[in-house]
Amino acid sequence: MIRVGIVGATGYGGRELLRLLLAHPGVEVVAVASTSASGEAVGEVLPAFRKLCGLHFETFDADSLAARCDAVFVGVPGGQSMATMAALRAAGARVLDIGADFRLKDPALWLQYYKKEHTAAGLLPESVYGLVPFYREALRGAQLVAVPGCYPISLIVPLRPLLDAPLGATPIVADSVSGISGAGRTLNEAFHYPEMNENLKAYKLGVHQHVPEIEQELLNRVTVQFTPHVAPLTRGILSTITVRPEREFDPAPYYAAYADEPFVRVLGPGALPEVKHVRASNYCDFGWHHDRRTGNLLIVSAIDNLVGGTAGMALQCLNVMFGLDESEGLRFGGMTP
Repeated sequence: MIRVGIVGATGYGGRELLRLLLAHPGVEVVAVASTSASGEAVGEVLPAFRKLCGLHFETFDADSLAARCDAVFVGVPGGQSMATMAALRAAGARVLDIGADFRLKDPALWLQYYKKEHTAAGLLPESVYGLVPFYREALRGAQLVAVPGCYPISLIVPLRPLLDAPLGATPIVADSVSGISGAGRTLNEAFHYPEMNENLKAYKLGVHQHVPEIEQELLNRVTVQFTPHVAPLTRGILSTITVRPEREFDPAPYYAAYADEPFVRVLGPGALPEVKHVRASNYCDFGWHHDRRTGNLLIVSAIDNLVGGTAGMALQCLNVMFGLDESEGLRFGGMTP
């Protein structure tokens, strides 16, 4: 039995992680830490876990967590996990960060996009990017895992196999629509019900913090024009990707390697995904269409931002790290309707 702890279990990503871990037959959740809820029963703060989790939230103590846990998940807001992760690594813990702090390898890019100095840059070389289809072997021995961002997963999975295709020099255009839970639990007037109901809006054009992560994991071989949108959905991401190739090509052979990937579903030409088919699951679905009028290749992908884009990918990483069947605790489809 793998003993795990969660730091920051009251956020949306942390809650989903707790939900998945409590149902995992090979995992025991032995500790949950939260600054805002220390001393309170998990089931009182998070009623969904009544009769499922008898733990109380505790104050963060790196040495105590490292002594009791085989692995610790950190789910605090971006920019806040650096100190937490550094303390846990110093205590000898294997750690998985579902935040953004260890995804970028270049601390200068971190400063540019996140507007703060990286205080644990010395740990960046040991960080393994937790996108399982591409880093499975490195994850087996990883001590520090940076779980990918939700938008990047929806784009990297369909695009990275195409890097050796004749993509051309035109920037790839990616338009992604996310549910409101992607903004987290922090109160923000922009995401209040009257502001978002029957509304759809773009934000952070050209400056979104996921841009360097996307291009890094596309091996800096392409430029991506990324525009995120938020919609009045609770969860889910639908991404539409426009590629202007040098010439028309069949993407199917480039995706052959995904045949054995448990959570990548290649729908094929003309078949387009929907967020309801991946809701609350770990799947990434995508299909494509050749627009012969414009010469563009259009790819559409769908993930659940809280599971396939956060907690589910984190759990899949844990399974790989500890030699378990990587689909353990994740064998369920989307919630429809």
